This record gives sequence, structure tokens and C-alpha cells, in this order.
Amino acid sequence: MTIVLLFTFMGQSWNLMLGIGGQLSIGHALFVGLGAYSVGVLYLKYGISPWIGLLAGMVIAGSVGAVLAWLSFRFEVHGIYFALLTIAAAEFARIMFSGWEFVGAMQGLFFPAPTGEVDISMLRGGARFYYFVALALAAIGIAGTELISRSYLGYVWRAMRDDDEAARALGVRTFRHKILVISISAASAAAGGGILALVQGAIFPDSIMGMGISVDVLIGPVVGGLGTAFGPLVGSLAAIPLNHLMGALGDSLGIPGLNNIAYGVILISVVWFLPDGIWPAVVRGYAAIKGSLFARPLKLRKAEE
Repeated sequence: MTIVLLFTFMGQSWNLMLGIGGQLSIGHALFVGLGAYSVGVLYLKYGISPWIGLLAGMVIAGSVGAVLAWLSFRFEVHGIYFALLTIAAAEFARIMFSGWEFVGAMQGLFFPAPTGEVDISMLRGGARFYYFVALALAAIGIAGTELISRSYLGYVWRAMRDDDEAARALGVRTFRHKILVISISAASAAAGGGILALVQGAIFPDSIMGMGISVDVLIGPVVGGLGTAFGPLVGSLAAIPLNHLMGALGDSLGIPGLNNIAYGVILISVVWFLPDGIWPAVVRGYAAIKGSLFARPLKLRKAEE
């Protein structure tokens, strides 16, 4: 459940970027990995608190996101081409970190085994401690998305998402807002990546910066409902456990990639039957049931009259 909650939070960062801001990234593992390595290197090499590592990772990832956005939009790289650029940047970082001995290269970085004692100043504790940390992050992500969605910033970003030219005609500085939403999204993903590294106890470039992480981040919002506050939570609850179950089943049966097949089936099913995601369908269903329940007493009163 801790992993599901962490990917709910990181999914919110991707949801903010695409679902509200309209900017597609398929390389969010870059930002997750930068957060993880910032925490790991500062803690393991210099004994600096993971709190500082989280802040450093957020600043680094936010800056990298801003630079990517500035370069892309300065040279009119938009849409699918920007998405391809994020994949290329994530792969470049993964290859670079794989050969960088200072950060452990392919051998990785390993955190000391938790003793079970909670040390909030160093963000160390057992499984129960990290569960509540992940729960707090997920709650912050949901509340933050809801607040932004209802704010002036949310209206501006949705206008930019729906029609960039019309937004510019209304005086919205879309160039700046695109950089802002990507920076915030990248920094949020880095915070989740830092906690994910502590939960897993080890950092490897292929696992923390690989394409699999990017898919895990985006699967929640896509399945649950883009642009909604609860979509990433619902989608992560539906997809992440199934992914791990299918991965374990595939290993036991000798069928590699069974978890990826499961993800494909989920995505195709959602796109086919629930194109706007699970959560909006749940909301519509609840509204329909509620409406029918209130409509019946009204019909009875009219019949009596």
C-alpha cells in the first residue's frame, strides 16, 4: 500500500502537468530519479538529512524541468515531440548515472537496513513509518491538485491546455505558465522519488530512471481520470497491485513481461470502455443513483396530489 500511495503522489505530479497544464511527458522517471539520487548521495556520502536531500532534489528536478521546457518551447517543440524529448532526457540521465561511479553506477546505492526506531529528523523508520509518510504525501497531492484546479492558476492552465492560441489572445503568457507547470510537476515527482528510494532501501539507475517508472507514474492518472484530484489514487489502486502481481506470476511461470501485458490490457480496456477514466465514471454513477433516489419520492408526492 505504501508504494501505491507514493505512486498516487507522483501520479498527481504527472496529472498536474498533462491533465491540467496540457503538457505531455513520457519521461517522468528523470525527475523521480533525480530526487532519489539527491537523497541517496547526500545521505550516504555526506550524512546529510534526507529532508535536505528532498529539498535539493526538488530544486534540481524543478530546474532541469524548467530548462527542458524553456529549450523546447523556445524552439517550438510541442506535443508529441516534447514527449519524445522527455524520454530522451530520461534515457540520457539513466545511461549517465549507470556509468558514474560516484553515485554507485550499475552497482547502485544502498541505505542502511532500518532498525525499526523512528527518527523523523533523518526520515528513518520501519514500514509503518513510511506508510504514514506516503499517506501524508498522497493527501497533500490530492489536496494540492484540488486547490490548484479551483484557483485562478488552474483556470489559466486549463485554458492553455484546451486552446493555446486562444489563451494567448486573452493575454495569458503561456510560455511562462508552461515552464511553471512543468517545474512544479518535476519538483513534486522528485519529492516522491526521494521517499521511494528510502522505502526501497536501494537505488539502481535502471529501476529508478527506467521506462518502467515513467509508466508506473502515468498509469494512475490515465486509468483513474486525467485532470481529477482522485483519479491518480483510484488508478494506482487498480493498476499498481495488479502490475506487481502479474510480475511475480510471470517470474514464477517463466513468462517475462507479463506485468507489461497486464498494463496494456488495462489501458486498452479503460480507453475503450471508460475513455475519461474510472473516477469520472464513478462520479457519474453516484450522481445518477442519487438523482433516481430523490426523484422517486417526488413522483410519489405528485401521484398523491
